Amino acid sequence: MERVTRFVDVLLPLPLPKLFTYRVPHEFERNLSFGIRVIVPFGKSKLYSGLVVEVHTRPPVAGNAKYIIDTIDNDPVITDLQFRFWKWLAEYYMCQLGEVMAASLPSALKLTSETHITIHPTFEGDVTGLNDKEIKVVEALFYHHLMTIAQVEQLLGIQKVINIIKSLVEKSVIATDEEIQNPYKPKKENYVRLSKDFQSESAFYALLDTLEKSKKYAGQVNILLSLLMLIQEKHQKIDFAKEMLKEDLLKKATVTQAQIKTLVNKGVLEIIEKKISRLEEYPSDALITDLQLSQIQEKAFENIEKQFETQDTVLLHGITGSGKTEIYIKLIDKILAEGKQVLYLLPEIALTTQIVNRLRHYFGEKVGIFHSRFNEYERVEIWDHVLKSGKEHPENSKYQLILGARSALLLPYQNLGLIIIDEEHDASYKQVDPAPRYQARDSALYLASLHHAKTLLGTATPSLESYYNVKSGKFGLVELNQRYAGSVLPDIWIVNLVESIRKKKMTGNFSQFLIDNIGEALAKKEQIILFINRRGFALRLFCNSCQSMPYCKYCDVSLTYHKKSNLLKCHYCGYAIEVPHQCPECGSDDIEMKGFGTERVEESITELFPEARVARMDLDTTRSKNGYQKLIYDFENHNTDILIGTQMVTKGLNFANVTVVGIINADSLISYPDFRSFERAFQIMAQVSGRAGRSDKPGKVIIQSYNPDHPALQYVSTNDYLSMYQNQIEERKKFFFPPFCRLIKLTLKHKDETLVNAAGNELALL
Repeated sequence: MERVTRFVDVLLPLPLPKLFTYRVPHEFERNLSFGIRVIVPFGKSKLYSGLVVEVHTRPPVAGNAKYIIDTIDNDPVITDLQFRFWKWLAEYYMCQLGEVMAASLPSALKLTSETHITIHPTFEGDVTGLNDKEIKVVEALFYHHLMTIAQVEQLLGIQKVINIIKSLVEKSVIATDEEIQNPYKPKKENYVRLSKDFQSESAFYALLDTLEKSKKYAGQVNILLSLLMLIQEKHQKIDFAKEMLKEDLLKKATVTQAQIKTLVNKGVLEIIEKKISRLEEYPSDALITDLQLSQIQEKAFENIEKQFETQDTVLLHGITGSGKTEIYIKLIDKILAEGKQVLYLLPEIALTTQIVNRLRHYFGEKVGIFHSRFNEYERVEIWDHVLKSGKEHPENSKYQLILGARSALLLPYQNLGLIIIDEEHDASYKQVDPAPRYQARDSALYLASLHHAKTLLGTATPSLESYYNVKSGKFGLVELNQRYAGSVLPDIWIVNLVESIRKKKMTGNFSQFLIDNIGEALAKKEQIILFINRRGFALRLFCNSCQSMPYCKYCDVSLTYHKKSNLLKCHYCGYAIEVPHQCPECGSDDIEMKGFGTERVEESITELFPEARVARMDLDTTRSKNGYQKLIYDFENHNTDILIGTQMVTKGLNFANVTVVGIINADSLISYPDFRSFERAFQIMAQVSGRAGRSDKPGKVIIQSYNPDHPALQYVSTNDYLSMYQNQIEERKKFFFPPFCRLIKLTLKHKDETLVNAAGNELALL
């Protein structure tokens, strides 16, 4: 009987518009199915790991199919629903499927080949005609036998060595080959235990008696007794069959590796190598099981349940400090009890630090975290846990509840029951670069539909798009209008900086009113948060006479100063004007560039309050993996008095001792060149205001502005979201901005400016 030739369509993590067909060697036919990774040749000499999308018997229309080189997995590493989600992302956000794969899979699961060089078999050592760099490479190869391109770059101290390699290949001095690199290696630890012959009490003590008769075995006796003591300390009893961590034994017995090896060679001890998780373990004992909601929270919870009967998506609009998280926990508990998975999305990694601790009090080891600060090996382990938690007995699995930033959306879920999107309004849910440039909030709705799951959007300041969907009947709505445990919203004060400057009541960037309130809070051992817009470094022209800024005449957004060209530019349409010497509105000469950032504020506040403990939370201070955790831990435990931060400090953090919040320059929010700047200014100021007065201590928010009568500030001061929504939705409709249309940004790039300008002109005419 003639054997059928099989082929596979393989997806590679490359920005290419198609799948690639490969022939399957007969020995691999039984091992192949959807979602398995295979090693395939690509191009002249590269090797890649790709994902099998389909196994079939259709030969390629053109050319001969190359053979698969090897298979990597026994089981699929992605799910069918996940692949359907990938295809939707590629189509909706106009990118290639390979780019979605590259963004989704942890880098340790994307294997690529590494070019190696070695001495050519016919080369006899004649270096005549080689230059100094080429000779240096040849000499190194005689010593190392095999080198990578990276090693050659390091050897020569230059980055571009391809021409040197190419020259040596052409002269038949060296040969190249490709070897697949698998960066993921399981983490392992060595454990020590008594061998079977000595795991009984009588055998152990008989051995001990024998060793104690000779002084030269004192070290070995010490090792055995230390092992016994470790077992007793950990297990509260002596069990001669238990193993202990080798590293702990070395510390306990203060002996060397060689002394332990001697007992291993004698057959007294055994070394056991175990794979261990790189992820932090959390005990599941002492979990809180009796979460009690307030009467208002309970009513909101029941309302959400009722809305889910007819709506797939519900918006929970609750003011800051209203207790939305407790409602989330109650919903999560119900879904986990049904054996389904839950995805809890947050806009910033900083938020996971506080919330994960709260969730682990309720759900223990079922809580998993996923965000960009994990290294590639940790991401593989999380990926694997999520993949398995959707299979057999998910209610007993780790990582049934995933808490993470937007990238957590791309994990291999199999049985999602609920997606919670906290702070749904936040701009951080939008991926900017590289592709896919997805909006995690919007994409989550489609992912939920694939799993027939429900989606809950939670925020104190809904995005206009989400509230518009509520008004149009697409989303359900549940509101929480009171703070939890009787705390009240803080008092909001708007300081007129123009007046403060005129009356000489300013010290640097701080009004005297703000300085006085900071001093009073410090005297009471209370804490302060000072907020600076992340984009505060961007300079804008400001008139001190009429408090106006130049705006784009086409887009109605403020113009930003570009130092290199010395122009004020619109970041939407490219409209630009020269920097005026007088105010275009009133003709005043009293105009200046405004702008400052967190470092400058930190320096100033330290000079004003030298005794205060000051910390700064921005991109620079949180680059390390645990940077967020340390800053938040110190602030929670009152090791920090004043926290200065960018938008990281505005979102969902809960500090009971914060009584003063200062917004240093509200105008940098309002004037930012974006059609959403009004909405986002309101959201950010309302959110950061909500950090104050979250306990029985009253809070105070001080907003500094050159334009105190701006409508956005007035809406914040009265906490009037609905009026802000009405104002902005009418303006969006007038100028035909989202949600009444969709905007697409096209970026053209080329090293030749003339060519890219010509292409841009052609594109504009289409």
